[in-house]
Amino acid sequence: MEKVYILEREVGRGSYGVVFEGRVAKTGPWGTRGDRVAIKRLPCSSPECIELFLQELWAMRATARSHPNVIALHCCLHQNGPNILQPLGAGKLPLDLVESALKGSVKGSSPTHKGTATKTRGKMLPLQPAAISCSALWLVMEYCDGGDLNRYLLSRPPDTQRNYSVIQQLSSAVAFLHKLRIVHRDLKPDNVLVQNTPAGPLIKVADFGLSKMSEGLAEGHLNRKCFSSTCGSDFYMAPEVWAGRSYTDQADIFSLGVLFWAVLERITFLEDGSTQEQLGAYACRGRWLVPLGEALSENPDLQLGIPMRARRASPLPAPPTPQLCALLLDMLASDPASRPTACQLEERVHSATTSQ
Repeated sequence: MEKVYILEREVGRGSYGVVFEGRVAKTGPWGTRGDRVAIKRLPCSSPECIELFLQELWAMRATARSHPNVIALHCCLHQNGPNILQPLGAGKLPLDLVESALKGSVKGSSPTHKGTATKTRGKMLPLQPAAISCSALWLVMEYCDGGDLNRYLLSRPPDTQRNYSVIQQLSSAVAFLHKLRIVHRDLKPDNVLVQNTPAGPLIKVADFGLSKMSEGLAEGHLNRKCFSSTCGSDFYMAPEVWAGRSYTDQADIFSLGVLFWAVLERITFLEDGSTQEQLGAYACRGRWLVPLGEALSENPDLQLGIPMRARRASPLPAPPTPQLCALLLDMLASDPASRPTACQLEERVHSATTSQ
């Protein structure tokens, strides 16, 4: 790793992996010396994790750095030993990981393995927890210096044009992904990153660990594949997902609706045990905040009050225009068939935000 990339510091840690800020060590096909990159280490500790990681790698390769609003993958490295890292060529997959995912067991795992670590800038950064093999995937991606969407928007005063730019870029990204038959399944502010540029903020959809592929194209439209596994984040999940029913790519549109409404009106909530505000719209049940998807799964006829009258964050932006309110209501329809497709959404967002 140190011959090509230098790990600087840990910048994020989730259920499945750790993200580091790094730099390119020397100029070559992997970049220019000194360029900042994000490096995500995914420890291949179980067949289930391996399957998720291979899905993420596939999705990021499928985008082929072709859209400015989708995070770009520079390269992937396969770690198959404490100090053994090998680059994976385009279209190549590590056969031992594919075998592990198919057979349901991790080759070389040991219940007594104590783990290893790597030394970075004078301190030890753990590469893996105990009781797993040394196998891991390292995804090297473009670095986003603006943080995630929560951090970026909530650290700034409300700005209507900035909000319009965010929803324009997000709708463009999801239209692009759906054209490639990629269903994200976990759209939320944490998975939207911001890159500061001289021309303004670039919004990047990231984290494809839960993504799935829909079926083929027919006359320019998705032959919608139905998914059944419940996944995503509570406040952004569609009602059909909450209800445990089969769902399609239209679940992404609902998640975007929750996010768009929160962005346009600066609606926030506090997660249990946290003091950090999160962007997200919700329904109220007495003193409790209920995810919109959960509320609509229980009452499909629930009338959503857009614009929202009581909002937590301050200062508050101007309420959305009638055209945007109508769009949000369509995106948040309890019936997936009543929501716009991703391509229709992109067109309607453009129309609603450029006619002002």
